[in-house]
Amino acid sequence: MPIKQIILCLSLVLLSLADLTSVSAQELAERTVTDDRGKPISFASPPTRIVSLLPSLTETVCALGACDRLVGTDRFSNWPMHVSNLPKLGGLQDVQVERLYALNPDLVLLATSHRVIDRLESLGLTVVALESRSLDDIERVTNILGSVLELESEANAMLASTELKISNAAELVSTQWQDARVYFEIASDPFAAGETSFIGELLGALGLSNIVPSTLGPFPKLNPEFIVRENPDIILGSETAIDSMSTRPGWNTLDALKNQYTCGFKIEQFDVIARPGPRLGEAAVHIAQCISNLPSGKQTQ
Repeated sequence: MPIKQIILCLSLVLLSLADLTSVSAQELAERTVTDDRGKPISFASPPTRIVSLLPSLTETVCALGACDRLVGTDRFSNWPMHVSNLPKLGGLQDVQVERLYALNPDLVLLATSHRVIDRLESLGLTVVALESRSLDDIERVTNILGSVLELESEANAMLASTELKISNAAELVSTQWQDARVYFEIASDPFAAGETSFIGELLGALGLSNIVPSTLGPFPKLNPEFIVRENPDIILGSETAIDSMSTRPGWNTLDALKNQYTCGFKIEQFDVIARPGPRLGEAAVHIAQCISNLPSGKQTQ
């Protein structure tokens, strides 16, 4: 084979190898995560213009140190204080798509239950849908966001700190209340935090027992007669809900209400407890401190 042809062939081979190397480097640079729809989403670089439409996701982004990457949130995101100054783009049922699109986000974070997912994706926006119901979910979501934002070490540190805070909070609960049967009300319908919810699992980590069994799901709507029949040792909920419970039919017979074995949390504290995010350790402390301050003398069933 003539030398010119040999040189030409070698050049073509080298060009092919260069292309392969370039593609491989690009593939290695991309990060791919799978959201809660089971959909893989790839990122060539960390997003820098994020819209978060769920308070727990907003808080997690900020706790990881990426609050400055947020350009808009849902109307309920209010922590940390910085996010209060960001454009508010509606809620679960009324996302303001045009305003959101105008912010030119390179990532939209929302819950799987948001109805606008298809519309946002049809506009060419990158959407990651994540929703936490259990403690394992919270860990998984934190790790996914840590990967997307390239803040894995921060995610690991946050999870370790939360675990330590929960462990320390458990020591605040006196032996008198260990295994106490509790009812945690999420909403007055009544919706409750069941045994398998992140709140239920948090109560379990504090040494408490839940009257709502795992068979009913994480956040079931209950027949009010169920709570009356179960007669929990301690009732927890928002301050407003606790104050009105004795007026509900039959609830004035509940020992927890009669003996003031209740924890009524102010709205700021209730938000901390009810959001499956980075302040879960703080939530454990709120619950444990309230229970440690309950009147003494109760004998659990």
